[in-house]
Amino acid sequence: MTIEQFNTQFGIAGQVEFVAGNGGLPMIQVKTAKAKALVSIHAGQVLSYQPAGEPEDVMFLSAKAYYQDGKAIKGGAPICWPWFGADPEGKGRPGHGFVRNRPWNVVATEALSSGDIKVTVGLDDTAETQAIWPQSFNLRQEIVINDSLNLSLITRNTGKEKFTITQAFHTYFKVGSIAQVKVLGLEGCGYIDKAGGGNAQKQQAGAVTIDSEVDRIYLDVGNTLTIDDSALNRRIEITSKGSKTAVVWNPWEKISREMADLEDADYQHLLCVETTNAASDVVEVAPGSECRLTANYRVIRN
Repeated sequence: MTIEQFNTQFGIAGQVEFVAGNGGLPMIQVKTAKAKALVSIHAGQVLSYQPAGEPEDVMFLSAKAYYQDGKAIKGGAPICWPWFGADPEGKGRPGHGFVRNRPWNVVATEALSSGDIKVTVGLDDTAETQAIWPQSFNLRQEIVINDSLNLSLITRNTGKEKFTITQAFHTYFKVGSIAQVKVLGLEGCGYIDKAGGGNAQKQQAGAVTIDSEVDRIYLDVGNTLTIDDSALNRRIEITSKGSKTAVVWNPWEKISREMADLEDADYQHLLCVETTNAASDVVEVAPGSECRLTANYRVIRN
């Protein structure tokens, strides 16, 4: 569809507008009295969310991000699906699945009676996806923009046999200074320490702080986590449903330098706190049924 066709079918005057974004990719600009957001149709990915009155975006988006078919966009809230991490079957398929680097479809836009805006994007299986992952599916992401940002990822099994998935909102949060950030809510949780290619089981003592590369899958987590960002004088509250695990990731200096789609110093201003079904938190979806993973992000001023 052209930008004009998108606007004719899905635009909402003064609130939802389709525009040509970086790389010519179609983007959805959302503006309400409560917040503004930017959604890329490529990858079905929220790139930006900023509540009214907040001086900074909630999300980190790399200035060197790729905007092209076959590439993931570094920042915002990428979708990892139908697997999180490396190919679970060792077939050489891309890490974090195949939906974060291809165009999605716009399913619907809606102005709710509350004044919120709801955008629904999705993917259905095709011959191409069947060649990668031989399952019949209907995948939808419902994005509700208001004084918080609510993301729901709904997986429907449209085939005749059950399948299993792991998945994530691989969300990049903008922070003022990584040295001044704490993640609250994971105290006492066990975690798998993936940094440096490891796989050690450890226990979290106190709040999570970052002073080196961090790549951890936390197990048996609660429904509420908080990023305490004293440099920006705010907390970001993350509430989730449908998830028993969470990932905390920061690439630190060496990996940040090595990644072509990150600036050398970006590690100082980003933190991924991901709502996941990862490691042993595997979801089985029976034929004709669905599962739902939900994350809500809210800014609280310190």
